Amino acid sequence: MPTRCLARSRARDDITSFAPGRSNAPGFPLTRGRQTGRIGSRSEKCYNPTVRTSTYNRIAGQSVERLAALSDGIFAVAMTLMVLDLRLPAAEAIHSEHELWRALFVLLPRLLTYLMSFLTLGIFWVGQQTQLNYLARSDRHLSWIHLAFLFAVTLSPFSTMLLAGFMAYRAALLVYWVNLLLLGAILYGSWGYVLGAKLVREDIPAGVPAAVCRRIKIGQVLYAVGALLCVISTYGSVAFILLVQLNYAVAPRFRRKPQPAGFGSGAQWH
Repeated sequence: MPTRCLARSRARDDITSFAPGRSNAPGFPLTRGRQTGRIGSRSEKCYNPTVRTSTYNRIAGQSVERLAALSDGIFAVAMTLMVLDLRLPAAEAIHSEHELWRALFVLLPRLLTYLMSFLTLGIFWVGQQTQLNYLARSDRHLSWIHLAFLFAVTLSPFSTMLLAGFMAYRAALLVYWVNLLLLGAILYGSWGYVLGAKLVREDIPAGVPAAVCRRIKIGQVLYAVGALLCVISTYGSVAFILLVQLNYAVAPRFRRKPQPAGFGSGAQWH
């Protein structure tokens, strides 16, 4: 065999006999050659699935702005889909003003459920944006928590149409309430994770964390009371939940009257 061919054969043998755990290989020191740069400690890190996955999980889902943008789009689509349940009366069935007013009156339950659900999504959108506004950064786990929250948002058109079509049935009302419970529970869990993972901004006011938790818990208690009213009347339940939504949407503020000096400690509100 020629000398040049023999040298190439020995080089191939040295490459194939190289073991990653050994510090060197015959004829190919680690500091030389193109092949050694691909088998050293840096390569082991690149091809180690544990290291690669851990690094990806640390860098994934850090953009709060992208999370907010996705949320805005899904909320907008869900709010738009609900109005599609408000269908016009059939033209061939309307022959007078009286018949048109009667057909519009039949649509009233669907209009009320649409208003209630629109307020619901608006309230939860404001709640989510309040949390996002106080975030310094996000992470992969928080992104998936909010994706679960958005999944509950996409169920709102279905639960709304179900309630509008079967308002006299308790099952339809309970499905709607479960949707509300799912929204509140995930949003509450999201805030708890944010506080535990220290993802909030350093300049967050001291009273904000407790205020967010209190808002969600009070809302869920009121929704549960509204759902329990279906034992008496499903229409009463819908009316109660609608009033709760109007209260949260309008957010009336009660101011304490100034009291003269020496007046008792009893609080007066107006």
